[in-house]
Amino acid sequence: MTRMFGRVSPGCLALLGALVPVATAAPASPQYRVAHEVSLPGDDGWDYLTFEPAGHRLFIAHGTRVQVVDTDKLALAGEIADTPGVHGIALAQDLGRGYVSAGRSGVIVVFDLKTLARLKEIKTTGENPDAILYDAASQRVFTFNGRGRNATAVDARTDAVLGTIALDAKPEFAVSDGKGRVYVNLEDKNSLAVIDPQKLSVISVWPISGCQEPSGLALDADGQHLFPVCDNKVMALMDAASGKVLGTAAIGAGVDAAAFDPGSRLAFASCGEGTLTVVSLSGSGAAQVAQSVPTRLGARTMALDVRTHRIYLVTADFGAAPAATPEHPHPRPAILPGSFRLLVLEPR
Repeated sequence: MTRMFGRVSPGCLALLGALVPVATAAPASPQYRVAHEVSLPGDDGWDYLTFEPAGHRLFIAHGTRVQVVDTDKLALAGEIADTPGVHGIALAQDLGRGYVSAGRSGVIVVFDLKTLARLKEIKTTGENPDAILYDAASQRVFTFNGRGRNATAVDARTDAVLGTIALDAKPEFAVSDGKGRVYVNLEDKNSLAVIDPQKLSVISVWPISGCQEPSGLALDADGQHLFPVCDNKVMALMDAASGKVLGTAAIGAGVDAAAFDPGSRLAFASCGEGTLTVVSLSGSGAAQVAQSVPTRLGARTMALDVRTHRIYLVTADFGAAPAATPEHPHPRPAILPGSFRLLVLEPR
């Protein structure tokens, strides 16, 4: 995943196209709005957000640390420091531990989930560990190493590195079905890999028709649907058993995250140009747009609380971008000091 705030192109979000098959009438669904904005310290870039249901806490990858927010109080509750180039956070609730991918130093930072105290560091087997995932069924942690073009598997009970899974592609976000499959987007191959977390092998690689540079990924475990979101303003609906693309949807620019709420049967795509797209799903798999929610420019990473149905995003305000150079042909605008904040979206 691209750190900082990603692409922040101007303009309005295109209307979301219908997924296939398309329902003739949208079922009643909650209407989302930005209910709270919470200022947080720090002027660095950010990446993944991870929600902890048991503790009602939100973990935010921010610069060289992980900020922890109490979501009942909407207040900062602590942090895990010294995680340079932090990308993501995985939580092993059954083991009382958390795992942070520190991309710049090429390590996994292990911490105590209750106290947030650092316990140890584990060296990954590939450069730039980015997405990180805990598979509860196998009790293994997986980092997906961007420049390494592979994945590292760690036994979460012993913190021993078990092996490396070659992907021959740049992995992005990953999800687990808890039943023996891990799915990961392959950004530069416009495809998705299916991994066996026990055998540490690739089962299949599925092309995502109509998708360029998939980043975020969500899973409907009961309905067996996958939702990769792509840089060419597309969300795909895939069969999680066969890899067949069942349909696509037009979304906005700068998308980086997807989520699925099994209670409301809503899928979400957060786009950096400042919109959250909400798609409703029926029991048969029919889908259509429920809402397009204005958020804030740069709010492209997301976490979902399925109990309260809250959506969490982060962003900041931006100044002018520096002049382009041969080394940096697409420079990012500067983050304005003191503007980093958490957005809380609630249904009504």
